[in-house]
Amino acid sequence: MALRRLGKCCRSLLHESSKPAFCGVFLPAGLERCLGAKRYLLSEDVVKLHDFQQKKLAVAHLAGGAEGSFIDLFTQKLKRKELILRDELKLLLHLCQSSDDVLIAKDAIYRYHSENRNLMQGDFKFGPLFMRLCYELSLESMAAAALTDESMKGFFNETTSFNIAVDMLFLKDSFDTALEVLKTMRDQGISFNKDTVTLATGTCYKLNTAESYRICTTLIEEQQSKGNFIPRHAYCFAVALALRRSDLQKAQMLFSHIMNTDNRLCQNFKVVLLVMSGAVPEALSILSASMSPKRPYFVKKPDFSQEVVDLLRLRSEGKPIQKNIEEIVTQLEQCDQVTQQTLDDMLCHTPTGKRKLAPIIKERSISRRTLKPLNSALISE
Repeated sequence: MALRRLGKCCRSLLHESSKPAFCGVFLPAGLERCLGAKRYLLSEDVVKLHDFQQKKLAVAHLAGGAEGSFIDLFTQKLKRKELILRDELKLLLHLCQSSDDVLIAKDAIYRYHSENRNLMQGDFKFGPLFMRLCYELSLESMAAAALTDESMKGFFNETTSFNIAVDMLFLKDSFDTALEVLKTMRDQGISFNKDTVTLATGTCYKLNTAESYRICTTLIEEQQSKGNFIPRHAYCFAVALALRRSDLQKAQMLFSHIMNTDNRLCQNFKVVLLVMSGAVPEALSILSASMSPKRPYFVKKPDFSQEVVDLLRLRSEGKPIQKNIEEIVTQLEQCDQVTQQTLDDMLCHTPTGKRKLAPIIKERSISRRTLKPLNSALISE
């Protein structure tokens, strides 16, 4: 009964967005360090970690210090093998503050799945919620184990859960496990979206093996054959991996499929590909064009990685063009257009995500006082 009363108290909050009023509440233990957690390949629009943490703060505030008692009561309920209700499980996942709490939550979702295997489509999806909880508390191994567990097949039946898990595994350099999760995703028939393709090519790039190279190129070709959109970021990972595998021809072919190559990552790869193919003068022209005075002063000029500049210098040693290259590179350095960031640093970055547009102000046509249409001559015209 106590568990049910607390569940009713917090249930309405789980269906509402967190309110600014809770921003001043002291952060629960373990949550403070996670706000603004670093990510590599997925934007906040996809992970939605901040939204999840805000809702946790709101639930903790409303619970008023009852988190421990609720989790203890839930543990007793698991031991008595009582039926787990959906809203109780949602509340539990929002009150977990430690790895021990998440272990209880893991047992709960296993039980919930075994009791509700035949749920109708459209019911609440607990997969992304559990993955965000694991992301927040750096429990990537637990997340991967749950996704690859055969007994949990059907519980994580949406792309988002797998994407979040692979992203946190990528962050922790657990690339073999990330690839295993991606294979499980494929075996279970979960569709790959554009974020999955980026994560998969990034994982293959980091593994840098003959097998991962085969998987990467096969995935790109498969997506192309289906006419699916392939992100520029994914193509860049594939290009970088082809270069690592000394397959210059494949790298050039993959790069040719990128529709817009104006960003700095593509410009750096364009220089590398030209230098590797022996077209040093063409590579030099790209560096020279980046300093063009015709560029508007408010537009940031592209910069080039030090390792790209060093490669250009190396391939021009003893050639007549070497002097021109040194002059251009010196000018780039003076203009702060040479960065110490490596190509790997540029590849492994968190995208900015979608920009939120300002709401469109709709002109009022109803009187606030009389609630009748405004008879203004301007409106009638």
